[in-house]
Amino acid sequence: MRIDLHTHSRVSDGTQAPAEVIRQAAAQGLDVVALTDHDTTEGWAEAGTAAVEVGITLVRGLEISTKHNGQGVHLLGYLPDPTHEPLVAGLRKILDGRNSRIPAILERLNELGIAIHADDVRRVAGAAAATGRPHVADALVALGVVRDREQAFDELLSPGRPAYVNRYAAPLVEMIRILGEAGGVAVLAHPWGRHAPSGMTVDDIAGLQEVGLIGLEVDHQDHDPEARRALAAIADDLDLVRTGSSDYHGTGKKDHELGCNTTEPEQFERLLSLAADAAARSRRTVPEVVVP
Repeated sequence: MRIDLHTHSRVSDGTQAPAEVIRQAAAQGLDVVALTDHDTTEGWAEAGTAAVEVGITLVRGLEISTKHNGQGVHLLGYLPDPTHEPLVAGLRKILDGRNSRIPAILERLNELGIAIHADDVRRVAGAAAATGRPHVADALVALGVVRDREQAFDELLSPGRPAYVNRYAAPLVEMIRILGEAGGVAVLAHPWGRHAPSGMTVDDIAGLQEVGLIGLEVDHQDHDPEARRALAAIADDLDLVRTGSSDYHGTGKKDHELGCNTTEPEQFERLLSLAADAAARSRRTVPEVVVP
């Protein structure tokens, strides 16, 4: 069984519609896929319809922008009730922060002599619920300023680069608790990724487990073999679920093809069991896993 628990569509910063992501996952031999767009659940319905059509198991999730100890942390949430008001409010505040910083980024780019405007970003973002730096990067590519997203981030849009602008992200501990109250479960996404190498310590992770964290994304393209071994050991020591995934963004992210990293079936079953427990505790109506 091949299981990929972290993918993105153009509802956030991927380059394909949710249904296209699901169809491609099935075509490439995946048995289970999770749609985890940034800070939004808007792609869930379309993905669910496509999953039934192509006969693939779908887990509905999202990747939430948070901060912890002054550092940006991405949090994967699986199977929460999307109508839970604190979750709705938290996501709305994050999305407002995403959208409001675009004008500031464009202003900085203009100051650098790069002629780019809001309409350029809107053209590439389309109907995305979560507009962000990847869409600015795509606009820069379309304008011929850079060759791809990677160059845009490396030279202009990443922290410390001349066009970077900070934005609101939810407190990590608060969002883990909210996901639990919504009947979902929380997994740290690429905790030692390229923008935060080893920034999350064992003590940090243990503290997050106390407030409801259930897993670590261990197998990810941003983790080298040494980081994967160390994170797997931490997860096993703390009895956390170990996940693996592609972090697929279509053509928007190189070397993150669907299924390039996968989650072991027994770890996936643990995640589903813990999600069922969370749903029971919350007494909320949570989304079902779409099973063909």
